[in-house]
Amino acid sequence: MRPYKHPPASDLVLERVLYALSDSIRLEIVRHLAGVDNATCGELDGGRPKSTVSHHFKVLRESGLVLTEGVGTAHINTLRRDDIDRRFPGLLAAILAQPA
Repeated sequence: MRPYKHPPASDLVLERVLYALSDSIRLEIVRHLAGVDNATCGELDGGRPKSTVSHHFKVLRESGLVLTEGVGTAHINTLRRDDIDRRFPGLLAAILAQPA
């Protein structure tokens, strides 16, 4: 399993984060991850095709919102809440406070 690339917190760009959150599927994934320590891709796919979900996770990783690590045959996803909060204080809390 190849390792995924994640931008360092210092390189996070607000426009990329907002773009990633502008899609309802990606926002749903972020909302789910905000309520758990981590989750596999299977827990977050919502029954959607693998190719669609892979695209959404790529956008979330490249924006810096999600950290994906391979553990055995599973991909474990974690919300990078601390990195986002340090770089953009209050942003994630404000977005997550909005009704689903």
